[in-house]
Amino acid sequence: MACRITELIIDCTDPKRLADFWCEVLGYVVLDWDRGAVEIGPPGGFGGLQPTLVFIPDAEPKRAKLPMHFDVNSTDRDQDAELERLLAAGARKIDVGQTAADSWHVLADPEGNEFCLLRRRVDPVGH
Repeated sequence: MACRITELIIDCTDPKRLADFWCEVLGYVVLDWDRGAVEIGPPGGFGGLQPTLVFIPDAEPKRAKLPMHFDVNSTDRDQDAELERLLAAGARKIDVGQTAADSWHVLADPEGNEFCLLRRRVDPVGH
C-alpha cells in the first residue's frame, strides 16, 4: 500500500488572505479555522482526491524562492482567459528566468509564493 498527499501546509503571514485567494483559484471552500490557521479544500471536504491546504500563521516573511511550488491548469477556459482571472484574483506575474517560448506563466500569490499556470486544460476532479 502507498501513501497519498492529503494536506499541504503553508506558513504565511495572513492565513485568511491566502485562504481567500486559493479558494478563488481552486474553487475550494473553508473547511476549518483553528487558532489562526485556515484549512481549505474541495466542497466535499477532507479525504477526497484533492488535497486540502492548511495556512498556518507565521510572522516571519518569506526570504527566498520556495523549493516547491504549485502548478495549476484551467478546467473551463483557455490559458489566456485563466491568466486574466488569476491576475484579477490577486496573482501577479513574476520572472524566474522563463522565456517567451515557455508554455506556462509564472505567477505569485498575494504573499509572493510562486506557482505556474500551465497551458493544458484538464477535466474537473470527478468528471
